[in-house]
Amino acid sequence: MKAMVLTAYGDVTKLVLEDVPEGKPGPNEIKVRMAGASINPVDWKLRSGALQTMMPLTLPAVLGRDASGEVVEVGSSVTRFAVGARVIGLVMGAYADFVVADAEAWAEIPAKMDLVDAAALPLVLLTGAQLIEEALKPKRGEVVLVTGALGSVGRVAVFAAKACGAKVWAGIRASQRGIAAELGADGVVALDSDKELGHLPRLDGIADTVGGATIAKLFGKVKKGGVIASIVGEPAEANEHGLVVRAMWTHPDSTRLAELARDVAEGRLVVPIVKKFELSQAGAAQTLAEHHAGGKVVLTGSLLA
Repeated sequence: MKAMVLTAYGDVTKLVLEDVPEGKPGPNEIKVRMAGASINPVDWKLRSGALQTMMPLTLPAVLGRDASGEVVEVGSSVTRFAVGARVIGLVMGAYADFVVADAEAWAEIPAKMDLVDAAALPLVLLTGAQLIEEALKPKRGEVVLVTGALGSVGRVAVFAAKACGAKVWAGIRASQRGIAAELGADGVVALDSDKELGHLPRLDGIADTVGGATIAKLFGKVKKGGVIASIVGEPAEANEHGLVVRAMWTHPDSTRLAELARDVAEGRLVVPIVKKFELSQAGAAQTLAEHHAGGKVVLTGSLLA
């Protein structure tokens, strides 16, 4: 099969289309012919070597955490999926014609959902939902802020926080105000405007997707004992402000993934896709995504060939 192989740490020229052996599913795994994969920040951070200490790769390696496609083979112990099922999954090695992963990593998608577009969903759906439901854990009526609210993960976090009954403020850049209304948040604040930050109410917690200087200047806006939940690591000095810090890593959850996919299919949640590339153009796709594409970038696979 064909796969985009990372031959060495570095820039996108290190991604090369090569023939690699097809995987065989183990007893609890399924094999999926890839229709779509999508680009996430972890992909280019792994490629560059920025995560080498935390998440070392055995090179050559195939990147890609999101996959969609049709099941072509099931392991001997798998009962949840049949050949031909349309699925999405939070996996490893999605930049390939075929993807093999544990059955618990996959979820079937609604019949009306486009199979390629569905590839944009797994990592951002689970990350945004788990950031709220497992890390921030807001109570009904609490006031929370989602930073980077117009990013793909941020959009899901706003949706999940609203579903918990929280009063949600969407943190954006001032230049994004024109499209912020589509989030359905209770309030919108430009995090790059000191004037607007001055009008932000006291917060019970923050769901942070940005980190850096942005989260640092928000510590004083959170009640003592409030929660900073983060997907970008523990923010420095948060504990010194009397705040509870919960950094998280996304994990597979087939049941929640299926539920969130239904929300997307039925229009309650939107994850924008800005461009699609063929698998062989993964380098160009990563370049676009890395430089603030404004939505998800998707690769199309051999299922469409």
